Amino acid sequence: MIKVSEDAKKRISMLMTDEGYNATIDFVRVGVKSGGCSGLSYELKFDKSQLDDDKLFTDNDVKIVIDKKSVLYLAGTILEYSGGLNGKGFVFNNPNAERTCGCGESFSL
Repeated sequence: MIKVSEDAKKRISMLMTDEGYNATIDFVRVGVKSGGCSGLSYELKFDKSQLDDDKLFTDNDVKIVIDKKSVLYLAGTILEYSGGLNGKGFVFNNPNAERTCGCGESFSL
């Protein structure tokens, strides 16, 4: 479903620990909502509980939950992390997006 790059895995693990989450049992919640300059925007946060309509995926030892309505928008997406002076942070490489904004945080189909 969603692939997680090695750099993203390392950053997620570090951030989860810093924020009091346990990367081995807690989740990264990924979703899509209306908004952003291209029409749809990504949501990314940590969570300790899985809801009834969530789908659970694991890639590169990262547990990801996605709400049912966001699954179709995110199929095949790769979550990457770009750090450094010119880094953008977390980046979604979504093959379903026809257009993305300059900051990479929103897209359209």
